[in-house]
Amino acid sequence: MPSGTEIREPEPHHHFTHFFLLCPASAEVMAKSMNRTEGLRVQQSSMKINGQRIAYLDVDSRSGRENARPMVFVHGNSSSAKTWLPVLKGDIGRRFRCLAVDLPGHGQSEPARNHADYSLPGHAAVLTGFADHLGVTDAVFVGWSLGGQIVLEAAPELPEAGGFVLSGAPPVATPAQMAEAFLPNPAMGALFSEHVSGDEAELAAASFTAPGSTLALDEIIADILATDGAARAGLGVSAGAGRFADELAIVAALRQPMAVLHGVEEQLVSLDYLRRLDFPALWRGEVQVIPDAGHTPHLEAPEAFAALLADFMADLADA
Repeated sequence: MPSGTEIREPEPHHHFTHFFLLCPASAEVMAKSMNRTEGLRVQQSSMKINGQRIAYLDVDSRSGRENARPMVFVHGNSSSAKTWLPVLKGDIGRRFRCLAVDLPGHGQSEPARNHADYSLPGHAAVLTGFADHLGVTDAVFVGWSLGGQIVLEAAPELPEAGGFVLSGAPPVATPAQMAEAFLPNPAMGALFSEHVSGDEAELAAASFTAPGSTLALDEIIADILATDGAARAGLGVSAGAGRFADELAIVAALRQPMAVLHGVEEQLVSLDYLRRLDFPALWRGEVQVIPDAGHTPHLEAPEAFAALLADFMADLADA
């Protein structure tokens, strides 16, 4: 366990504008997930990375894991590690060591001391530092939305990683390509503004699920409003200025397998764009489309999402 780590029982629940998206689980789902059920316990811990306190969730399973690779989960813009609980509380959490990080200015992590770190390079440095501190540089890294872009940014610095999983995170090389990669949605502009009203947060949150979804939005809205506003503003400025790596070059050079998961009723990311890309290491040779889900398949269809993760991990073990 890293020096300075604090462990406590979890509290029950407390055109570049489309680049980085978000979403936590509903209060009911999160509260149920954080309980010690089905042989699992979720511990909320923290560590210091370059002097900054970074919080994370660590799933503690009572069953053996047979030396399986760990999994590291990275959430989206204005979300938190708790967004992953519907997946972590099931078979994935029992079979693999699962770690879910709170990005700076999100969840229980401290705000960034230098606002220039609210950028893809800044977040990627936190992710690689996190993996190094916990000795999990050989993990499979799962990134959703902004988290997927962070995983891509960090991938060249994670040569020991077993593989990568992207959801809601289309790789781009320049800001100009974002208009192709993302579907237009005016609700997203607020998520790159320092100050967001309740109405703006509600409109943004409503666009993340499939049309007609019954997923509760209260906690999604609360996480948007609780996020450090400087994190949104800084991310928007840095992305608009092109302060991110050529993600297309990164995926073209990847040697580790990469799975790409996509909700069939996604309202924000273009499936046609994803299918046109050159992914030499693309798992199963195609984008994995999840029915009955939008931008948040890990929340809307957690069993289907988890089943794909389990298949991906099995294929890595057999390779």
